[in-house]
Amino acid sequence: MNRYFLHPDSVRKLFDSVAPRYDFLNHLLSLRRDVSWRRRAVLELNGLKGRILDIATGTGDVAIEMVRQHPERKVIGIDFSEPMIRGAHRKILKKELLETIVLSLGDAVSLPFRDNTFHATLIAFGLRNILNKEQALSEMVRVVKEGGKVVVLEFTFPKNGLMRSLYPIYFRKILPWIGGIISGDSGAYAYLPESVFKFRYAEHYEEIMKRAGLEEVRSMRLTGGIASILSGIKKRK
Repeated sequence: MNRYFLHPDSVRKLFDSVAPRYDFLNHLLSLRRDVSWRRRAVLELNGLKGRILDIATGTGDVAIEMVRQHPERKVIGIDFSEPMIRGAHRKILKKELLETIVLSLGDAVSLPFRDNTFHATLIAFGLRNILNKEQALSEMVRVVKEGGKVVVLEFTFPKNGLMRSLYPIYFRKILPWIGGIISGDSGAYAYLPESVFKFRYAEHYEEIMKRAGLEEVRSMRLTGGIASILSGIKKRK
């Protein structure tokens, strides 16, 4: 098994190393589908306003999209990679959103917020990188108000059709090769398919979301199932 999956510190170093080219690689390797996937994930908040937490914010695209859709939102974006946070800060400064979006270093498995703080939490393409996924989801649920929403956007494995045949070839052969050449880190994009294949299907995420205290859990396949949006509501006592 790839060493990056075993050691959270190595995963952090991986993202630190690819941060300067993170956006370019995301757009290139997904053929810019990642832009529409993030937009659709934010739409899953159904116009919810108030305070929203963006976990694994990366370079801030989801946090910015949250405010683009509803400028009155107050968004906090956290990430465990300081270079990623610096990249997000540059974007937010350029868009003059410093009063609307607050950025901070933070660990998804131990969120530095009180219970029932946010109206919603969202994590995009970050859950697969966390060894203790159930703990991370429990933390997302903890900091959300009762009746609040938790949204997960993640790569998944297509079950049917042409995508099922092409997906393993692209993810295990082509993507690591291109990503390694451009990023200069051959291990970074060899790690990605392993992290996806560990939790192949949306149903795997649905199960741990329910165990974490969410109800009305549902999923939506994107682009033939290569990514999925999952959501649930925090149970009311």
